[in-house]
Amino acid sequence: MKNKSESESENVAENPTIPRRWSAQNLPDLTGKKFLITGGTSGLGLSAARELIKANAQVTFTARTDKKGEIAIGQISARSNPRISYILMDLTDLNSVRTAAQQAKEKFNDGIDCLILNAGVMATPFTKTRDGFELQMGTNHLGHFAFAGLLKDHINERLISISSQAHRMGSFGNNSTATIKKICLGTGKYSPWGAYGASKLANLLFISQVERLRIKNNWRFIPLAAHPGYSDTNLQSVAPQMKENKWEERTIGLFNSIVAQSADKGALPMLCAATFPGLIGASYLGPDGFMEMRGYPKLTRAKALAYDQTLAENLWQVSQELTGVKW
Repeated sequence: MKNKSESESENVAENPTIPRRWSAQNLPDLTGKKFLITGGTSGLGLSAARELIKANAQVTFTARTDKKGEIAIGQISARSNPRISYILMDLTDLNSVRTAAQQAKEKFNDGIDCLILNAGVMATPFTKTRDGFELQMGTNHLGHFAFAGLLKDHINERLISISSQAHRMGSFGNNSTATIKKICLGTGKYSPWGAYGASKLANLLFISQVERLRIKNNWRFIPLAAHPGYSDTNLQSVAPQMKENKWEERTIGLFNSIVAQSADKGALPMLCAATFPGLIGASYLGPDGFMEMRGYPKLTRAKALAYDQTLAENLWQVSQELTGVKW
């Protein structure tokens, strides 16, 4: 008898074939389509927003400050464009998340075609959010869990979560609700990379659980996940900036310039997940190159733990409890 993970893995074979070397030039005409991207002021989110605008979509992104939002709009389009806008949101503050969700509901009163949960932090020094969550779990998972949950009834077609190959180093210990809660609250020994891996594993567990609930509750959108491989974004610079370590920041910048692919290339799995027709729920996309570090979009698989139904249910329970957001 096959277990749940084995049965779910067979779903990938039912997906349509993504053409080799799929790129932003393959985007369809997106006139009339509305996209909401968290973290659109730099990196992958900025690159994705730029390509979606070129394809005639309407794009709203979240920004932490008006200054960052206005600068990003100028980087997305050299000319004034009414199809580009932003709303303020700080994922480390649930009050800000709730305010942003309400503004999004008012702005998109006929619904959002695609919500992309892209914003994040990586391998940061131990810090807590305003709500007492460990920073990486709070930003990368809990803030997004709350934001998407508040907007659930306004998503028309797709919900995309951006994970990482670092999910493979993620763990929730014995997978119990007590252990998950401790990790979310930053209780006990802290490892920057361990916490990052757990947050990226949480992104995938979240998508798989949304898919189960979508089928059960007949939600109208499908959830999908993507990862960018190793891409040159400012994500890698956040931790050294927090530590005020200029040497580390410069070293990472130099390493990225030599090894990493561009943010534009890294955004392709996200764009493909958001627009390619016929993808089935809980599909996962990443680059097709060596170790999925670079390349063009392909369908891929996460590690087995990302499809563990009991762990996903326990994470869901803890996430609802901590955020106060019921799906």
